[in-house]
Amino acid sequence: MSFRTALILSSVLAAWSAAATAETIKIGVTPGPHAQILEAVKPIAARQGLDIQIVEFSDYVVPNAALDAGEIQANSFQHQPYLDNQKADRGYKIESVGLTVNFPIGVYSKKYKAFADIPEGGKVSIPNDPTNGGRVLLLLRDKGVIKLKDGTGFKPSVLDITENPKKLKFIEVDAAQAPRALDDVDAAGINTNYATQAGLDPVKDPILREDAKGPYANLIAVRAVDKDKPWVTVLVDSYHAPDVKEFILTKFKGAVLPAW
Repeated sequence: MSFRTALILSSVLAAWSAAATAETIKIGVTPGPHAQILEAVKPIAARQGLDIQIVEFSDYVVPNAALDAGEIQANSFQHQPYLDNQKADRGYKIESVGLTVNFPIGVYSKKYKAFADIPEGGKVSIPNDPTNGGRVLLLLRDKGVIKLKDGTGFKPSVLDITENPKKLKFIEVDAAQAPRALDDVDAAGINTNYATQAGLDPVKDPILREDAKGPYANLIAVRAVDKDKPWVTVLVDSYHAPDVKEFILTKFKGAVLPAW
């Protein structure tokens, strides 16, 4: 056997050995940014012996059910308030192990360049579901526009408003219809995905916008029994790698923000 042949054989055996010892995990995601980001995470994790298989789900319910059942080992698609609600409603033994990204919700207006310009009694539309509607109200509270009752948590409603100096009128609309409401209101709270679909720029167009590291930052979730396993550390560290952060900032141009 020549030296070159022996070297090639040695390299093949080394590669086979690494593949044989690599741990494989399935991670559930929703299509779009979550899946795209994990594609950038895969080669980084692979260098540390973790083989990631991405499984896409078309809704927000199945990924947690599949994780709890052990059909996948992790998921990356949700924020903490949503996970908390799922655990409370369905009894899932699932835990967050690391933050991923945020899709900051924004308040948009076709009539005004700044929220301060909205007149007294102005109309503001908010999504009619508790999570997203509450999210807009929390944003308005954090920006000093309104005050809310103490202890309202992540799902306040208009009934929880205690101070409304501008006497704003809040109109509840379906989240998907929020961009269409812009013609009929002074401002509208719109989720990033619906804003983008409507041709709005989620970075430049909002007159108010969530901070990147708020309570609605998305996360990696695993089963509680797995949270201390070594592969979890590898997964989170790989996701938090500088190359992944750079990919997010370059790819999504501020519409999606690193939350770690």
